[in-house]
Amino acid sequence: MNFQQHAVQAIEELRTIEDMVRWSVSRMSEAGLYYGHGSESPADDALMLVSHALSLPWAMAEQWYAARLTRLERESVIGLVEVRIEQRMPVPYITGVSWYCGRPYFVDERVLIPRSPIGELIENRFAPWWPEDKEPERILDLCTGSGCIGIACAHEFADAAVELLDISFEALEVAEANIQEHNMADRVVALQSDLFTAASGKYDLIISNPPYVDADDMSCLPEEYHHEPELALAAGEDGLDLVRIMLSQVRDYLTDDGVFVLEVGNSFPALAAAYPELPFIWPEFERGGHGVCVLHARDLDALNRGL
Repeated sequence: MNFQQHAVQAIEELRTIEDMVRWSVSRMSEAGLYYGHGSESPADDALMLVSHALSLPWAMAEQWYAARLTRLERESVIGLVEVRIEQRMPVPYITGVSWYCGRPYFVDERVLIPRSPIGELIENRFAPWWPEDKEPERILDLCTGSGCIGIACAHEFADAAVELLDISFEALEVAEANIQEHNMADRVVALQSDLFTAASGKYDLIISNPPYVDADDMSCLPEEYHHEPELALAAGEDGLDLVRIMLSQVRDYLTDDGVFVLEVGNSFPALAAAYPELPFIWPEFERGGHGVCVLHARDLDALNRGL
């Protein structure tokens, strides 16, 4: 049977939330979808789509699974699953919500879907690289996209002033919406900037998840990734086009005790090979992820001296 035939049968024969979750898992498993935007399996996607269609929390009470659905509710679930399968649309773009550091963020196709492992470092307050007994005064989220990294930092460091910089006006519209949604307008500002052009003064923490996908990886990305803005992904032959510029400038914007946290994903071997003089620290993540490095301001002094 094709999807439409399955859908007609589901509308007529299925009844409960549990039925619809199971049916959704079956259809997505058959479709061979890719899961890498905040979920790891068709079961995760199914639960998020069903709960969204029904205006229920995804962590719904177990007894609700036996609840019977109206025909319109079943049709609503099936419509969302159809978009996921036929368009290969990542779930957060369908629901308009992505969770990061335990909080929801608004997202659409103007920005990447939040998934950076930097979130784990934020939750650990960047220990041991940032002193536990010291609060950062200024934080910069460079290439901010949705604003999730900078806003998560603002939640974690309650007195810090945070700047979100991005070259994309469209991305900044999303970031601004998230600033308002998280009630952070008094401490977080979003500015249009070509890397550091709008930055001013010194920052204690500079965090960046810039475009870093190299040409080979761009050529074979799963279809789901093509819904995301290419501007936020592609970074030249080796994935370091923007990173090279950032490394040449970032020291000028760090305090003497400052810390630079940079994500380069699969381009980490190219970065290490290109800068053998830099003592990159590569944190290990309990929840998965790789390609994030940490540099202290003093580490970058040697680079700026050309040593």
